[in-house]
Amino acid sequence: MLSPAEATELERCLLPALERHHLRLLAHGLRTLQLVAGRCQGPAPAHGAIEAWILAQPQTGADPAFAIAFATQLGAAARQLEAIATGPDRALDLSLADLITWARSEADARVAIINPVRAPQGGQTP
Repeated sequence: MLSPAEATELERCLLPALERHHLRLLAHGLRTLQLVAGRCQGPAPAHGAIEAWILAQPQTGADPAFAIAFATQLGAAARQLEAIATGPDRALDLSLADLITWARSEADARVAIINPVRAPQGGQTP
């Protein structure tokens, strides 16, 4: 679970609302996977461990269909965290600052594709 300070930090990011929402979901996924694993370093927990943890929670264990869907979504978050961390053995090592840096670089890359910087014509400098 994100602390109030972390939630505030996410809201202060200079990212569009949809990207902040995705970042918030990813940050919640990271914190949940760290809780499931009982650690803040190393690889994400296996799918079976995620599903067992969800089923053991009073709020989610009573609905097996929801538990399976939630486990699937956490598995997807784990794969994305592995890609961001540049390796599966470091998925839980990420911090909120790492996720914000990643989100900003992704947004910058999209803007660069849409609005490429053009060199002056004819070899002239401005």
